[in-house]
Amino acid sequence: MVPHPDGSNRVFLGTQAGKIWLATVPEQGSGGTLQFGETGPFVDLTDQVHFDSAFGLMGMAFHPDFATNGRFFASYNCDRTKSPSCSGRCSCNSDVGCDPSKLGTDNGAQPCQYQTVVSEFSAKGSSSNVSEVTSADPSEVKRIFTMGLPYTSQHGGQILFGPADGYLYFMMGDGGQKGDPFNFAQNKRSLLGKIMRLDVDSAPGPVKITNQSLWGNYSIPKDNPFADDSDLEPEIWALGVRNPWRCSFDLERPSYFYCADVGQDQYEEVDLISKGGNYGWRVYEGPLVYDPPWTPGGNTSLKSINSIPPIMGYNHSDVNKNIGSASIIGGSVYRGSADPCLYGRYLYADLYASAMWTGTETPESSGNYTSNLISFSCSKDSPIPCDSAAGSPLPSLGYIYSFGEDNSKDVYVLASKGVYRVVRPSLCRYTCPTEKPETNNGKAPAGPSSNAPTTGVGMQMRALLLFVIMSLVLIR
Repeated sequence: MVPHPDGSNRVFLGTQAGKIWLATVPEQGSGGTLQFGETGPFVDLTDQVHFDSAFGLMGMAFHPDFATNGRFFASYNCDRTKSPSCSGRCSCNSDVGCDPSKLGTDNGAQPCQYQTVVSEFSAKGSSSNVSEVTSADPSEVKRIFTMGLPYTSQHGGQILFGPADGYLYFMMGDGGQKGDPFNFAQNKRSLLGKIMRLDVDSAPGPVKITNQSLWGNYSIPKDNPFADDSDLEPEIWALGVRNPWRCSFDLERPSYFYCADVGQDQYEEVDLISKGGNYGWRVYEGPLVYDPPWTPGGNTSLKSINSIPPIMGYNHSDVNKNIGSASIIGGSVYRGSADPCLYGRYLYADLYASAMWTGTETPESSGNYTSNLISFSCSKDSPIPCDSAAGSPLPSLGYIYSFGEDNSKDVYVLASKGVYRVVRPSLCRYTCPTEKPETNNGKAPAGPSSNAPTTGVGMQMRALLLFVIMSLVLIR
C-alpha cells in the first residue's frame, strides 16, 4: 500500500501477480470499505511480472513529484526464459568471486534464470492533471535496474523514496540458499544483502559508475558511503542484511529509517539503518553468532566488521513453538490520530499473524528501544466478518504480508484475509487512558508524544475490505 502523492484520501494497492489498484479510503467511523475503480486496475503489469511463490511484484514507489510528472516505479521479478527484456547480468559473477556454473539448480531453476527489476512507468496520459488520472500505461518508460538472482528466495525487492533526500532506496536480500553460502551480504562488491540508494532524476554526473550499463539507468548520490570506503560498490547505502521485509521512514523523524530483516534459524530483527552501516549477516543472525553450514564463498571474521546490533526483535521459539520458524513483517512508526496510546511507537508483526509488537525509543534520541508483545482484535462493528483464530483469542487474519499508511497517517495491516485499519481502542473493547470522545466524523484528536501510558494498549483494527492476495509470499 502506498498513499497517493497528491495528499488525497486515495491509496495504491499492489498484488503479487502484478496489478496495482487505485482505491479511495473511507473516513474513520463511517463504516465504509475501500472503494476500487470498477473499470479495472490503475495499471496491469502481469505481462512483465513473473508470479510464482516467492516471485512477483515486490514493491512500488511514486515519485515525490508524481502529482505533476506522473512518474512511478515498480520492483518485480522476470523470467529470462520467457522474456527477451529479462537480461541483466548475473549477481554471481567473477567480480564477487562466484561462478554461476557451480551453483546448480534451485527448485528446478537455473542460476539467474530469474531477475530482479526496477522499471519506470508513466501516468501522464492525456490529462495535464495527474491527480485526475485513474489508469496508467503499462509500457515501460525506462529500465532502471536489472540483476540476475542466484537462487529462488530471499531477494527482498521493496523500493521507496527517502522523504528528506528524494532518492530511491532499493532493498535487496542475500539471494537465497541457507546461510548465504557465498557470503554475498558481506561482500562489498556484491549488491546482494544490501540496501541501495539510487538517483533516478539525474544522468550520470561527475561521480563515475564503474560499468554503468551493467545494472541500469541511474546515477549515484554524491554522499553515498562508497566515498568513505573505496572497496564498496557505489550503489550501496548499507550492508549485511539477509532479507529486508519491510522498511519505512518515520513520518515525523525522516532520519529514522527502520528495516525488518528476516532471520534464518532463530532470530527475527528490526534494524535502524544508517549510512554505511553493517548489520552483521551472515556473521550474526540478530544478536547471535551464526555458523553457516556451507561456505564456498568464504567467511567474514567477527573482528573484521563493526556490526550494528538490532534495536528490536524476537526468537522463533517465542512465537511458534510447534513449527519452530517465523518471518518478521516490518511496519512503521504510528503517527495517526485514532489511537493516542499507540502514537510514536514502531509497529511490527509475524507472518503467521499470531503476534504483534510495538517498539519505543526511551528516552527519545537515545537509540535504546524496548518492545512489547501486544494484543489485538477487530472492531465490534467491522464491515466484514472477523472470526477468531482456532484456539486463540486473536482474530483470524490468515497471513500478514505487509503494513501500509495513508495520507491521514492511518496505519493498515495487509493480510491474506483482508486489509485492516487501526481504529479507536474503545471500538475493540480496549482502554486507552488518553482516548478522547469521537469527534470530527469519527476522527479522534491528535495523539501525544511517545511516552504515552502503555497499560492496556492493544493493536486495534477495523476490517476494510476482503482483498485477498493471490498467493502466499514466501518471505523466508
